[in-house]
This record gives sequence, structure tokens and C-alpha cells, in this order.
Amino acid sequence: VQLQASGGGLVQAGGSLKLSCAATGSIFSVDAVGWYRQAPGKQRELVGFISIGGSSNYADSVKGRFTISRDNTKNTVYLQMNSLKDDDTAVYFCNTGAAVLGDYYPTRWGQGTQVTVSS
Repeated sequence: VQLQASGGGLVQAGGSLKLSCAATGSIFSVDAVGWYRQAPGKQRELVGFISIGGSSNYADSVKGRFTISRDNTKNTVYLQMNSLKDDDTAVYFCNTGAAVLGDYYPTRWGQGTQVTVSS
């Protein structure tokens, strides 16, 4: 099973971008899915995740601006990013894992996609 993030690109500050995470198998129906990002010189950080049941949690830095959704019939999870800021510039990764009591534990990682926000 492989995961592939796509949809990254260059966008102006204040703009929007929608990332997709596609899986080669039907794993999204049995796993939670998370998005992480890593900016140059910084540690990888959790952006948010969505549980099997569809509930989602977000980092404070993106709450109210980013939305995660899933379409299990298409084996795809989306990250809608609005009101983008310079600080959102990073490589974005999707992964699958377990959501337990509000925490997320990734187990399978996909390749990332670059998001660059210009001011």
C-alpha cells in the first residue's frame, strides 16, 4: 500500500490550496489519516488528522483555516487550506495511523508535496 500527497504549489498569502492524499488500497476505511508538515530547518509537526468516523482535530496554528475531509469510496483524503500565511510554507505529508483519545499515532507515511506561500 502506498500513499501519495499531491496538489502542492505556489500560492499568494491569503490564498487557498487543496491537497489530496491518495492510497493504492482501501486502507482509509480502517485507519485514521493525518497530515504533517515540515518547514526548512524545523521539525515535522502535526497539522491535523481525521478519524475513521470522520471527526477531525487540528493544530492550533491552522485551526479555523484548514479542513480535513475524507472520501473512502475514492481512497482519498483532502486538506483544504484557506487564508494561507508565509508560515504555512512547508512540505506536507499524509499518513495513516491510529487516533486514540484525541491523539494520533502515524504508522504509514507517504511522500510529501511542497506548498510555498509568497507574501
